[in-house]
Amino acid sequence: MDFSVVIPTYNRLDMLVRVLDALEHQVDAPAFEVIVINDGSRDDTERVMSQRKGITFRTQPNGGPGRARNHGVSLAIGRYVVFIGDDTVPEPQFLFEHARVHAEQNHDPLAACLGYTGWPHHERVTAFMDYINDYGLQFGYKLIQHGTVVPYNFFYTSNISIDRELLAAHPFDTTFPSAAWEDIELAYRLDAKGLKIHYNERAVTRHYHPMDIDSFARRQYTVGKSGAIFYEKHPELGHFLGVHELKTRTLANASQLARLRRKARLGERFRLLARPAVFETLMREHYLRGLQDGLRGLGGLHNAAG
Repeated sequence: MDFSVVIPTYNRLDMLVRVLDALEHQVDAPAFEVIVINDGSRDDTERVMSQRKGITFRTQPNGGPGRARNHGVSLAIGRYVVFIGDDTVPEPQFLFEHARVHAEQNHDPLAACLGYTGWPHHERVTAFMDYINDYGLQFGYKLIQHGTVVPYNFFYTSNISIDRELLAAHPFDTTFPSAAWEDIELAYRLDAKGLKIHYNERAVTRHYHPMDIDSFARRQYTVGKSGAIFYEKHPELGHFLGVHELKTRTLANASQLARLRRKARLGERFRLLARPAVFETLMREHYLRGLQDGLRGLGGLHNAAG
């Protein structure tokens, strides 16, 4: 077995079925297995998936994506593990392209392959959605080039493959409660071991998870809270995580935040009015609020900002 595709899932049965159907139609794919870990879904996932043939399926109490991925890796038998989401649908040559990169790297156990995750064709994509996919708020694909080795902060578990034994020896840290920073924290540890992440834009998944200003602002607040956990584990990353920004930046007040939100919503609705700086500033405000609250909860705000 060459590849083990590991998919954590939580309350997304309809999209999960679409992901699995796409995996059944891979072209020129290496030998692979599919492992689905149900992270305590409250929908019909367990009944439907337990009856589906051709996959390995397990259910665990809700513990977050890191714990679910570790569970999947413990069941895997492939030389490489490919992580995708339960809402990232692979295109037909997805696995072929991951396999090609690993072959080109002579199956180096410290080589990972990052694929491209984009929005679906033929669905409405706003300027805001393009911005978060391209410039780092969710993904940063316009910041990197095909065929290059990219930094550890591009370790996106929506579409990445990596040596199984390396993962078994260095699992995800399960103290992160949400899907935020747990993948980058793992990559930071593996970077110190010599991990090289090779970007292949031809290994494509399509992300069926539309975002708007308000839903993404809530996400950024959660990312900020997880950033506090990351900082507690790796205080040397304070500048990268924005911790030191809390010393020098006065957060927007309620009326300033409301004005930013109005401008961002106009840009979301009308592309001609979209301003990347407005999107960036608004989402940074929410991230920093989450980071600040997370540090306070950990008792680390005074030390971080003092």
